[in-house]
Amino acid sequence: MPFDFTKYLSFIESTGQKLYHPGFKVIADDYEIIFKLLVYILQDNAGAEKYNLSFRKGILLSGPVGCGKTSLMNIIRHLQLPENRFIMKSCRDVSFEFIQEGYGTIHKYSKQAFKNDIPRTHCFDDLGTENNLKYYGNECNVLAEILLSRYDLFVSRHMLTHLTTNLNSSEIEEIYGTRIRSRLREQFNLIAFSESAKDKRV
Repeated sequence: MPFDFTKYLSFIESTGQKLYHPGFKVIADDYEIIFKLLVYILQDNAGAEKYNLSFRKGILLSGPVGCGKTSLMNIIRHLQLPENRFIMKSCRDVSFEFIQEGYGTIHKYSKQAFKNDIPRTHCFDDLGTENNLKYYGNECNVLAEILLSRYDLFVSRHMLTHLTTNLNSSEIEEIYGTRIRSRLREQFNLIAFSESAKDKRV
């Protein structure tokens, strides 16, 4: 094993207990998912080769409702230095910002998402929970536009994006179109929970 998995599991549990609740616990069924996320976040070359992960791409973490996608992404970001941590942002919150601020919201999370001319990595949480919204009568799929803009910056400036979603690939295509689905293949490493993964909120 390229790193001390037990040590990092302990870190994940203790961080989860601080961020969420004292009873936060990692279950054995999730070990492989967590191992892949650690391989990526720790930039472990041997693990990346084994699991076919690319550090050039972001993470698309998919799985059923309640399986722990959001909490895991929020926890592993704490393995990064504060100045380098990716930013967690709920897709629903982004859509509410669009209602308030209009089309500037799209630029906020794409063309303006730089710090000291370095592209900032965002994790957009729960893709698919937002709705198409109207701003002064014009309907817009806000996340689709943000993802398209960030794709262009991924190609030109290596802007990384992470996503969590309950959707499968065909549902993503149905909601966001073939252009988005095609770009997601190039832009993301897919890490998926089993469809039978337990709802940990129960």
